Amino acid sequence: MYRIAVDVMGGDNPPSEIIKGAVNACYEDKLINLILVGKYDIIMRELDALNANKTRIHIEDATEIITMDEAPARALRKKKRSCINIGTNLVKDGKADAFISPGNTGAVMAGGLFNIGRAKGIKRPPIAINFPAINGETLVLDNGANTDSSPENLLQFALMGQVFAKEVQGIKNPRIGLLSIGSEKKKGNKLTKATYELLVEDKRIENFIGNVEGRDIFSDTCDIILTDGFVGNVVLKTTEGAASFFLELLKSAFKTNWRAKLGALLLKPYLKKVLNKIDYRQYGGAPLLGLNGVVIISHGSSDDVAIYNAIKVARKTIENNVVKLIEAEINDEEEDH
Repeated sequence: MYRIAVDVMGGDNPPSEIIKGAVNACYEDKLINLILVGKYDIIMRELDALNANKTRIHIEDATEIITMDEAPARALRKKKRSCINIGTNLVKDGKADAFISPGNTGAVMAGGLFNIGRAKGIKRPPIAINFPAINGETLVLDNGANTDSSPENLLQFALMGQVFAKEVQGIKNPRIGLLSIGSEKKKGNKLTKATYELLVEDKRIENFIGNVEGRDIFSDTCDIILTDGFVGNVVLKTTEGAASFFLELLKSAFKTNWRAKLGALLLKPYLKKVLNKIDYRQYGGAPLLGLNGVVIISHGSSDDVAIYNAIKVARKTIENNVVKLIEAEINDEEEDH
C-alpha cells in the first residue's frame, strides 16, 4: 500500500476541491491509502457530501494553517499543528510515504528540510518542474528552492533529475542540458562554465548534450534542463505570465465579431488540445528532490484535477523507490568520476 498524505487546507481553492481530487485518485488506485490533513470537521463534511467510502481514508486533524504571506521558518516554529508540520512529520515518522501540499511553497520546503531532512550526501534539494514541450515535456530544476547555487549543487541536480526522469517519467536515456545564453561551450557566467566541466567529467552523467538556451525548454532538444533556483524561478514566472497573456489575447480576438466567434467554435476541439498541453494541472506538482522522503509541491491554485495528478506522481515516485535510488547515485564512489 502507498500511504499518501494531502494538505487540504493550504491552497487557494476550498478544501472541497482538494478532497475531491484526492478521493478520485484513491478510488481509481486500490493500492493508495489516503491521509487527509486538515480540520477534522471540514474534512468529514466534505467526505459525506461526496458519499465517500472511508475504508482507505484517514484524517489527521490540523487546526492551524500557514498562509501564503507568512515567513516560512517562523510559521513552522509557531504553528506546530499546521497541515505542513503535521504532513511532513508523518513522512518523517514513517506514517506516510509521501506528502502533497498546495500551500506556502517556502513553508513546504522548510518543513521538508527541517522535519524530514535531506537524503545522505545531498547538499541542496531542488524543485523539479515539468514544462510542456512540442512532443513531450522538459524537466527543469531548480525552480526556486536555492537562489544561490554552486557547480557542485547543479551536478547533484543533474543526477537527481536523471533518476527521476528514468524512474517516474519512463525516459531510458534522458538528455541533459545546461541553461545558458548560448549553445557554445564557452558561453555563460562563472557558474555555468564551471558546471559544464563537472558535467562533462562525471561518468555518472550519461547523456549531457551541452549548453541550451531558454527557448529549448519548449522544444524537444533535451529532457532535463539544469539551472540555479534564481534563474529557474524567473523562467517559471515568466512562462506563467506569457501563457496568461497569450490566452487573454486569444479570448479578446475571438470576441471581435461574429466571424471570430464562428472561427472559435470551429477551432474549439483543437484549442482544447493546446490548452491541455500548457495546463499546469496535468503535471500535478513539483517534487522536492533530495529529501529523505517524498514531498510534492502543488500549485497554490490547484484544483481536483491537479491534486489527482499530483497523487499519481507521488505514487510513481514511491513505487520506483526514487529516494533511495537518488541517494545511491549521489553517494556512488566509483573511481572513474
